[in-house]
Parts: sequence; structure tokens; C-alpha cells
Amino acid sequence: MSLQWNELDTPPNLPELYWKAATRRKITGTELPEYGLRRQVSVQPAKLAAYRQVCGFTENGLLPPTYPHVLAFALQMQLLTAKDFPFPLLGLIHLANRIRVLRPMGGVGDLRVGVHVDNLQPHAKGAVFDLLTSVDDALGPLWEAQSRMLCRGVKLSGEAPAEEPQGEASLSELTRWQAPADIGRRYARVSGDYNPIHLSAVSARMFGFPQAIAHGLWNKARTLAALSEHLPAANIEIAVDFRKPVRLPSEVCLLASAAGSSGDLRLTGAGDLEHMSGHWQPLA
Repeated sequence: MSLQWNELDTPPNLPELYWKAATRRKITGTELPEYGLRRQVSVQPAKLAAYRQVCGFTENGLLPPTYPHVLAFALQMQLLTAKDFPFPLLGLIHLANRIRVLRPMGGVGDLRVGVHVDNLQPHAKGAVFDLLTSVDDALGPLWEAQSRMLCRGVKLSGEAPAEEPQGEASLSELTRWQAPADIGRRYARVSGDYNPIHLSAVSARMFGFPQAIAHGLWNKARTLAALSEHLPAANIEIAVDFRKPVRLPSEVCLLASAAGSSGDLRLTGAGDLEHMSGHWQPLA
């Protein structure tokens, strides 16, 4: 069955969508919507510059490889707070993220963003699904992303797929940085993602966290900014698994393979606590 696309003429209303998210706490079903949302968006230079500053990217004439997530965020919110989406948005856990940069993202202005969900599967702690995002320019597909999301407490028939064992890569320390206490609020201002678990210790405790934690996509963006000299500008896939959250404030250490067409990365904290692991490779 081909996916049905709904084209939006007006931007999603984020305050209204946050209200929907805050007032919905129940699981209402076990079937994902069979449609996607699309919308034309424009890159705004001032917002892009603010994002670069918060995430550590330099101005090189290209969109940062993680920036399309920001362009798609409001559309994702609209899809994940729709009446026929069965899971409450607050409480979803971002387990993994994979992006594919198909062509160099330079001279980018007007884009078409599409989002949909797919691949609902049982998980040891509930159910997982993929939030899929695509970005096209006038020449065609430009960028793609797959975010693996967990909803606790969902009961699905069947067995959860076994996790693939992680190989041991030879990594060396590349750099380290501070994740300051206010980085959740600063990233929220440039991304639109005001999830309470990232904003303050007070709001994080409402959801079971003793401290605010950094956004997973800030961790990935800050990592790719640090790896910018390692990675090609296009024809690349960068996949990460989010492990233990980065509590704010804290210091983190980035370990990586030597520069090359493929490699591995790991983000660690005090006591070698693993926050994120992943790899990059050329597109097949």
C-alpha cells in the first residue's frame, strides 16, 4: 500500500501542539497512521546562525548535517500529536538516529519536508517505531533520517527482535567539552524542542529525572561539529544509538576512529559512562 501524503499550506502551531502533548497521557491503540505530512519550508539565515553557535558548527556554506531535523520538527510534532497517532508524545524515548546526506547541502533555500511513521515492532519495554523524515530540494531527494522511538507499556503480539551485538572498535580521544546547565534551554530556543526533561531540574523531576538531561540530537550535532574535519560533506550515513543520558551540567569525551570514509564514534562521561555510540559510512 502506497503512502498517502497530506500537504500543509500553513505552518504547524507549536504552542497548540505542545498543549495537546501536555494533556494527552494515555495509549489509545496499536496501529500507526498510514499517511505522511509534507510542507514547504525555507532556511532562515538568522536561525541557522543561532543553531550553528549552540551546536558548535562553523560557517562553511553548507547546512549542518543535523539541521534538517530542526526544519522538520514542527511537522513531526503535528504528526505525533494527531488524534489517530496512538501513543502520547511526552514519554516517547529516542533510542537511535540515522541520517543520510545524499548531496552537498550548500546554497539551500526552499525545501520540501516530509514526515511519516512506520515499522511498529514489539520491544522488551513496550513497542518501537520509526519516525521517518525526508528533505527534497528542486533537484530531488537531499537528506533522509530515521529516528527509532520507544513507547513504554505498549502490548504487541510477537517477540521483540534480538539486539545486535556491538563490535569493539579501536578509538582514541578526539576532544572533550562541557555540557552546561543551560544547554537544554539554549538548544530548545534554536530547535523548538521544549521537552521539560531538558529544561531544568525542576521540570525534569516531574518525569522521573533527578537533573535535566541534554537533548539527544544536541549530543549528535555537537559530536558531528567536532568531527567535521573527519567527515565528507555528502554521500554519507551517520547512525548513532543513544545510551545513558547526559545529565546537566557535565563534561563529555568524544572518542573516534581515524579520519576516513567510514569509522566509529563514542561519547562518554565520568567513569567511562557511555552516552552515545555510532558509526559513519558511505552510502551504498
